[in-house]
Amino acid sequence: MKKKFPAVLMILLVLSLGTISAAYLLHGQNEQLTNVLFISSAVLIFICIIYTIFYSRNSMRHISKMNKHLESSAAEFMNSLPAPVAVIDEQKQFVWYNQIFAEKIGLGQDVYGHDFEGFVKIDIDSLISNGTALCPVNGCIYDVTAEKFDKNDMSFLVLYFHDDTGYYAVKKSMDESHPNVVVITIDNYDDIMQNAKESEKAQTSVETEKLIENFMSKTNGFIKKTSPNTFFAILENRHLKSIIDGKFKILDAARNIKIAGKYPLTFSIGVGQGASSLAESENIARQCLDMALGRGGDQAVIKTENGYRFFGGVSKGVEKRSRSKTRIIANAMQDLIMHSERIFIMGHRFGDLDSVGAACGLAGALRLMGKEAYVAVDRSKNLATNLIDAVDDETKCGLFLTPYDAEEMIGTNDMLIVVDTHNKDFLESHELYEKAHSVVVIDHHRKTVNFIDDAVIFHHEPYASSASEMVTEIIQYFNYSGDEKLQNCFADALLAGIMLDTKNFVMRTGVRTFEAAAYLKKVGADTVAVKLLFSNSIDSYRRKTQIVASAKIHNNCAIAAADFRSDDIRVVAPQAADELLGISDVDASFVIYRTPNTVNISARSLGAVNVQVIMEQLGGGGHQTMAATQLEGVTVEEAVKSLIFAIDECAKNNI
Repeated sequence: MKKKFPAVLMILLVLSLGTISAAYLLHGQNEQLTNVLFISSAVLIFICIIYTIFYSRNSMRHISKMNKHLESSAAEFMNSLPAPVAVIDEQKQFVWYNQIFAEKIGLGQDVYGHDFEGFVKIDIDSLISNGTALCPVNGCIYDVTAEKFDKNDMSFLVLYFHDDTGYYAVKKSMDESHPNVVVITIDNYDDIMQNAKESEKAQTSVETEKLIENFMSKTNGFIKKTSPNTFFAILENRHLKSIIDGKFKILDAARNIKIAGKYPLTFSIGVGQGASSLAESENIARQCLDMALGRGGDQAVIKTENGYRFFGGVSKGVEKRSRSKTRIIANAMQDLIMHSERIFIMGHRFGDLDSVGAACGLAGALRLMGKEAYVAVDRSKNLATNLIDAVDDETKCGLFLTPYDAEEMIGTNDMLIVVDTHNKDFLESHELYEKAHSVVVIDHHRKTVNFIDDAVIFHHEPYASSASEMVTEIIQYFNYSGDEKLQNCFADALLAGIMLDTKNFVMRTGVRTFEAAAYLKKVGADTVAVKLLFSNSIDSYRRKTQIVASAKIHNNCAIAAADFRSDDIRVVAPQAADELLGISDVDASFVIYRTPNTVNISARSLGAVNVQVIMEQLGGGGHQTMAATQLEGVTVEEAVKSLIFAIDECAKNNI
C-alpha cells in the first residue's frame, strides 16, 4: 500500500486536471455536462487532499518508528562497546553508563544518580576545556575524552574512557631501562699519589676498585676504568634513581679510604641523565664533571632542566702543588695580551680588596710589558676605595676608569680580563662584558650555574685562597721587556687581597699561598702599608661590635641581624661575621643587613659547616668557608627565618 500510494495519488491528480480541462472546453455548449465535470473534478481534488493527509500521517508514524528503532540500536551499540562510556548531566551526576563502565570503574556498583567525581578523580572543567585528560582509576590509566551535547535546554556530557595502561607500562619500562653515562674521577689523584709508597698506591687502588665494584653490584650496569683515576659507567634509570635517592653514598665511603693513613680520597661524579643518546649522555656527564671539579670536587652533579643539582661537597678542595697548569695559562694569556691593543680588567660588583687588588696587580704587570691596561671600577659602589686611592696617588697614570668610560673605549682589538668572579650576574659591568670580543676569566670561587661560557681562557682554581694569589702566580711567568720590577703599590694590592680572603693567613691557606706572599714580599710589598688598608674608623668599629653583641646561637651557628643602615655596612658586616667565629662552639656565622634594595647575608665558617651550600639554597654562593647571598622583596625578619630553615636542612643532610 505504502509503495503504491504515490502512484494512485498521481492518477487522481491527472483525472482531476483532465476533468477540469474538459469542463472548460464544453463551457457554453453543454451546461449540464459541464456542471457534472466540475463536480467530478471537485470530488477528485477532495479525494487527493484526503490521501495526502493520510500519507503524511503514515510517513510520520513510520519515521518515528524508525527513529525509535535507531535510538534503541545506538544504545545497544554504545552498551556493547569494549571501552567504558558514561553520560553525566549538568550536576555532574550519572544519567547513563554502559556495562563495561559499571564493571571496570564502578566495580559492579549501581552508580546511576551518583556524583561523577566520587568515582573518578578528575576536574571536569579542565577536561571540557582541554578535551582530554589522563586519569588513574582502580589501578588502570585511562585517556578520558569528553563530548558535550545540548538538547531541549538540557546539557549532557558523554565521557569516553580509553585504557592506556598497557602503553604506559611499556613506556615506564622503557624509561627505567634507558641508559645513562656516569663519569667518576678521583680528585687530584696525581698530587696525592706522587709521594706515596708503591704498596700504599697498590692498596689504595684495590680499595678504590672494590668500592666502585660494590657501588655497581646493586645494578645491572657496567663500569670501565679508562685511566688510573677515571671510570666510565653505564647505568639504567631505575638504578640511577635509587643512587640519587641515596644521595650518592659512595662519596662518603670514598672519604674513608686514606692514603698513608692520613690523606682521604674524594670522588667527583658527573651524571649524563635525560639524554636521548649515549653520545649526548657522555657530553652531559663531562659537563657535570667539570662543574663538580670547578666547585672543589668531592661531589656529584646532575644536569636538570633548570640548571644543576648537587650532592656532597662537604670537604675542602685539595690544593694542587704543581704549577704546570699555571705556567701553561700564563703563556697562553701572554700570547693573547701581546696581540691585543688594549686590556681592560674588571672584577665583581661592590669590589673588595681581593677583586680590586688582583685587577691592580695584573694591570701593573701588563704595563711592565708595555701594554695599555685599565681597571674598570665603580668607586661609588666599592669596598676597596682606600686601595684605589693609594694606587692612584702613587702611580698617577689614570689606571682606573668608570665602567661607562670602559664601555665607550673598548674595541674589537681589545681584550677583557675578569678577575675574582665567573658569574655573569655579579660582574662590575655586564655591558662591558657584552661588548668585549675576547674574554679571559681568573677566579677561585666554586663554580656556579650562570658562569661565563664564552671565555677564551677560563682559569678556575677553587682550591686557591684568592684571585690575588692566582694573579701573583701568573705574573711570575710573564716575560718583561726590561729589568723593572712590579711597583710597590701593586705588590701591596695583591698581598692585601690574599690577606683579606685568608683572614690574615688563617683560612684556606696552602703552600702556594705562602709562596705567593713570599714573592710579593720579595718585589717590595710592605706589610705595614697593607695593614693600614684594613683600618676602620672608631664609628665603624662601634657598629661592628653592635652587630656582634646582637648575635644569637642556633644549631652551632651565630646569627646576627643589623637593624641599622650606614654607608660602610658592606664592610662592617663581613668583619662582624669574622669576629663571630671567635665565639666558643660556633661553627659558622651569618650577618644579615639591609641595603637600599636588598637584604644581604654574609656567611663565614671555620670548615665544619659548608656555608656555600646554605647560601646556594637562598640563591647565593661562594666558598665552603666564605659565602653570601642577596634577597629581594623580603624583610630582615623573613630573611632570618629563611636562613634558619636552610641551616636546619643542611644539618639534617649532614652538610
